Amino acid sequence: MAEAATLPTDKATGFVRGLGLLDSTMIVAGSMIGSGIFIVSADIARQVGSAGWLLMAWVVTGLLTVTAALSYGELAAMFPHAGGQYVYLREAYSPLCGFLFGWTMFLVIQTGTIAAVAVGFARYLGVLIPSISPTSWIIRPINLSKSYAISLSTQQLVGILSLVLLTYLNTRGLKLGKVIQNVFTSAKTLSLIALILLGILVGRNAQAISANFSAVWTPVGVNAIRPDFSFVPAVTATAGGLGLLVAFCVAQVGSLFSADAWNNITFTAAEVKEPRKNIPLSLAFGTGLVITLYVLANVAYLCTLTLRQIPQAPDDRVATAALGVIFGPAGAIIMAVAIVISTFGCNNGLILAGARVYYAMGKDSLFFKSTAKLNRNHVPAVGLVLQCIWASLLVLPRTRLRDASGAPLLDAAGLATYGNLYSNLLDYVVFSVLIFYVLTIAGIFVLRRTQPTAERPYRAFGYPLIPALYIVAATVIMVALILYKTQTTWPGLVIVLTGIPVYFLWKRAGIAARVPAREAGT
Repeated sequence: MAEAATLPTDKATGFVRGLGLLDSTMIVAGSMIGSGIFIVSADIARQVGSAGWLLMAWVVTGLLTVTAALSYGELAAMFPHAGGQYVYLREAYSPLCGFLFGWTMFLVIQTGTIAAVAVGFARYLGVLIPSISPTSWIIRPINLSKSYAISLSTQQLVGILSLVLLTYLNTRGLKLGKVIQNVFTSAKTLSLIALILLGILVGRNAQAISANFSAVWTPVGVNAIRPDFSFVPAVTATAGGLGLLVAFCVAQVGSLFSADAWNNITFTAAEVKEPRKNIPLSLAFGTGLVITLYVLANVAYLCTLTLRQIPQAPDDRVATAALGVIFGPAGAIIMAVAIVISTFGCNNGLILAGARVYYAMGKDSLFFKSTAKLNRNHVPAVGLVLQCIWASLLVLPRTRLRDASGAPLLDAAGLATYGNLYSNLLDYVVFSVLIFYVLTIAGIFVLRRTQPTAERPYRAFGYPLIPALYIVAATVIMVALILYKTQTTWPGLVIVLTGIPVYFLWKRAGIAARVPAREAGT
């Protein structure tokens, strides 16, 4: 209750407006920086095969991200309400469109990302504490089918406990949540800057630089990209314009996800001071900062490692390999500490923001009504708890890994190996996430037509050209994914479409609940 006494409370909603511009920027940056920047460059290098195209992949991701963020600024200034993107889609199109976004958010986008980051946190904490292991079983894998199992390892348990801890801390009020966010975002930003400086200045390897930049745009040693349709040819980045375009689009999956979650600040709009000004500014500052660091981090990798070493880094841990060149075996420990800090702070931002979407859905009677209530600390505690429960459950299922022939993949001891279900779920929604981004930015055009007199304190930068270019570029990436990543595209659509019958069931239940209330004179 002390927080309510020291910070302004919105009388209409009950939220505490406690997020200033710095706090909002920290949520943008902190939600973006997880473990991806330290890992995914290995896979991008396998796709595009040259230093120039590796850097260009991150530059294009940066341009797409900043462009989208600047476009979202107009919508954020128009609708400074809890729920953010859910509200924009509802206002631009229909309650159904907004619900499909919120439903997919809860089912996998937000919760699946939270689960992934939690296991990443536990995985790298295991480097420091070896007893935290994916094969140190509390409950050994129970095979549910040919493809799936369920288990509880010490690694999974630590991941779940981190979610419970962060959820509990965020139920204590916005002030505590933002302090955690500011501290951990500052720490991991400084860690990333240190990695960049060490790679460029200390680990600088003349041989690696010469090898990487002597033929900067010539792809070599790339993986073939094989489509799921028989009538679509397999391609590689070395096969000319079309092959390079497809490889480039497929490579965007990793970099886009590493730069995702910047939109989370829009979910907390009801708690931002002067939201019509501070949300657009925080989107611009936060995304600009992170993308600059991401591009420079890849420059550091290329100054330290050859392009042959990057895709061959153990477990794709490129940053660890780069620090290993500088510090030897101690590099793995240093990088583990940095990623533990990074993932813990990342999940705090994701957990804090996600519950605000479920709050907005509950207010519209399109989710559990209890999610639309704030606790005595002025935060949507029920939404936080439900999000924690579902994300924790996503940590438990495992995929049964198999080789190219379909036989079980065994470890050195001859035992079956397992992956994590959330990895598949995140792959499935790449396409769907892009759809919602495109729909949201297209919503600017729709609202300019349907609500021409609405107050717009901030207008999308470069409208209509810049938003239109984003829509075109994202659509090209989606077409490439449909043709060449079909197996991880159509399930994403299915996940979204499952929301249609759920929407009508919730809508019907909401109407049924309101009718008796009207009849009773309430």
